[in-house]
Amino acid sequence: MIKRIIPVALLLTACGTAQAAETQELRYQGSVGAVTFPELAEELGYLKPVKLKWIGNTISGPQDIQSAATGQTDFGGAFNGAVVKLVAAKAPIKSVISYYGSDKEANQGFFVLDGNPIRSAKDLIGKKIGMNTLGAHAEAVLKEYLKRGGLTAEQVKQVEPVVVPPVNLEQSLRQGQIDVAVLSGVLRDKALERGALRPLFTDIELFGPFSAGTYVLTTRFIERNPSTTRKFVEATAKAIEWTRTHGRDEVVAKYKEIIARRGRNEDATSIGYWKSSGVATTGGVIADVEIKRWIDWLEREGDLRPGQVKAEDVYTNAYNPYASGGAT
Repeated sequence: MIKRIIPVALLLTACGTAQAAETQELRYQGSVGAVTFPELAEELGYLKPVKLKWIGNTISGPQDIQSAATGQTDFGGAFNGAVVKLVAAKAPIKSVISYYGSDKEANQGFFVLDGNPIRSAKDLIGKKIGMNTLGAHAEAVLKEYLKRGGLTAEQVKQVEPVVVPPVNLEQSLRQGQIDVAVLSGVLRDKALERGALRPLFTDIELFGPFSAGTYVLTTRFIERNPSTTRKFVEATAKAIEWTRTHGRDEVVAKYKEIIARRGRNEDATSIGYWKSSGVATTGGVIADVEIKRWIDWLEREGDLRPGQVKAEDVYTNAYNPYASGGAT
């Protein structure tokens, strides 16, 4: 009897050791004056016993996922096209959940000044388009608009995307330093309140409502921390759904509480303009089309060889309970 008990005890001990070996702390980059879904998940208690460790703020999606890929952080988020390009570069990362997108409340608009003669894609030839970063959401949408507008490859090269810090986009447009400004969220709403702007087009006019970006983890992290990975994805998914099942005022109030409590000397004014995350699917489940669309686009642009990257190389829904109808 004793001989049979000892191996079981050892097995239980070994399992406990393996469980304890998984990290219970996730390093990440935040965003000034904003609350991420993982931060909301921690506030709501969904992430326990896992905790977040803020190491600074990101400057862009591509930078955020690069930090995750190189081990400076444990997770990062970016536009799906940027994720695909990093996977193509052999970075050992995997998308695990969608975290932002575009819908009628939250979308990216390309704005010109009232009175500006720009009305079509061909009118953008020789013009400067201000956006927060290159190689991400805004540039991909711009190039799709130009393609659908009938521009040749040579004409597309004559349209100049330029990087302008988001807080300076409106001012740069009004001062004539750029011809078009890509605006979204609070910056768009504040600019429209001041008037004299006209939308040229929006991303949802091209694609309809869609999830645009995903959080990534390294494959090594996932293999070594499957339970923590599952907890991170599940908690983030629940936080997404919490914003959908609670009124806008309650969501904004909660975000303001989080910003005040974390003490990063931030201005929480922009949170008051929050309307939607734009995530198109329940619980941030990643739709195959949301990855394949950008693979196809990068192949057309010549950034990828045909078949170089497949959608299944980029993402997994294995850790999201909403993928199988769970976590109600």
